[in-house]
Amino acid sequence: MAKVRYQFNTKSLKIERVSVTLKDRLKRLLSSLAFGLVFGGVGLIVLYNFFASPREKAMQREVEQYKLQYKILNDRLDQVQQVLSDLQDRDDNIYRVIFETEPIPSSVRKAGYGGANRYSRLEGYNNSEIITNTTKKLDAITSQLYVQSKSYDEVFKLAKSKEKMIASIPAVQPVDISDMRRIGSFFGYRTDPFYKVTKMHQGIDFTAPIGTPVYSTGDGVVTEAEYNKGGYGNVIKVSHGYGYDTYYAHLSRIKARKGQKVKRGEVIGYVGNTGKSTAPHLHYEVHLRGTPVNPIYYFFNDITSQEYAAMIEMSSKPSQTMD
Repeated sequence: MAKVRYQFNTKSLKIERVSVTLKDRLKRLLSSLAFGLVFGGVGLIVLYNFFASPREKAMQREVEQYKLQYKILNDRLDQVQQVLSDLQDRDDNIYRVIFETEPIPSSVRKAGYGGANRYSRLEGYNNSEIITNTTKKLDAITSQLYVQSKSYDEVFKLAKSKEKMIASIPAVQPVDISDMRRIGSFFGYRTDPFYKVTKMHQGIDFTAPIGTPVYSTGDGVVTEAEYNKGGYGNVIKVSHGYGYDTYYAHLSRIKARKGQKVKRGEVIGYVGNTGKSTAPHLHYEVHLRGTPVNPIYYFFNDITSQEYAAMIEMSSKPSQTMD
């Protein structure tokens, strides 16, 4: 039941009943609705901005869980990277060294993966940095694993041809001598007998009578067998593969011919005194990838450890070459 309202009339000085019209009622209703809408709107804005809904809280917990999982994933990727780095180090410094092959350059192992815009599709999100960094790590590991896999394929092929490589690498003395005193001059800086100046002697001089057989020190192919006007006289060059070449100079006679395949221990020529030479001897050189190296490191099939130590000691003393 609606309440009856009264008010005091100042003109008639009487209390009169107030009659409420429909219009007044509508105004009051609309006013109440407007106030309720404003209050409700303000309340919604406050709730939306300062308080999370149950669904939003659940989503936030899920996002935090994803962040934790990404962190764990990144830690595992770091561990995989460490293992991969160890494999790369072993590959370069053990396996490839054993098989006398060059290590893989770091620029190849660390080569980039994909283009500049490869990760653009991952950008523009709240957690883009986490996702992008993880993807970059995974791509880098994938690229390095591919290079490492190809390297192991190469090492496997080298291992299969190990027997051939061992037979090819120079490993014996080119003349049959047992007296180390018959080595006239060693590898290194020595006095030139003609010009009396110190210069690099790129091989070892074996003194022996003219006609002493000269042997190939490893399996290979004869690539030169001719008279050399540069001072070597009659010279033979044998290419052994795997980066190795050997030279046999000042020969009195050449037996092997160019293009001939030779075996270790096979006679290819005879000691002489041709070219720039002061006495009958064999000048013997070993080249690895085009660079002369000390031949005494390639006699391991011929001499004992005591003889090798004596040879090292003799090679350290100054001397004059024979050519």
